[in-house]
Amino acid sequence: MKTVEEFEALWPGGVNAVPAIPPAPRPADLNGKRIGFLWDYVFRGDEIFPVLERALAETYDDVEFVGYDAFGSTFAGDEHETLAALPQRLKELEIDAVVSGVGG
Repeated sequence: MKTVEEFEALWPGGVNAVPAIPPAPRPADLNGKRIGFLWDYVFRGDEIFPVLERALAETYDDVEFVGYDAFGSTFAGDEHETLAALPQRLKELEIDAVVSGVGG
């Protein structure tokens, strides 16, 4: 005869301390857009972003890219300064959309 045991489980995540902010609407088309790449300088962004850039350029004839080096690291070191300056930097560079990776 099988015995069934019951256990209580707790959610391993904590209470959200910061309210979630919904993302901005996605552009319907990337033609005529300027895309900025943000990177945390941790895992293979230097390999991934060129592949993504080539794929997007093959799909959209009129798309422009601004590399992650124009923004600075979004993790470790001076990320607080980088993120604080980001809205102004995006305006200065006339960025229409951002790809943030890898986990940054």
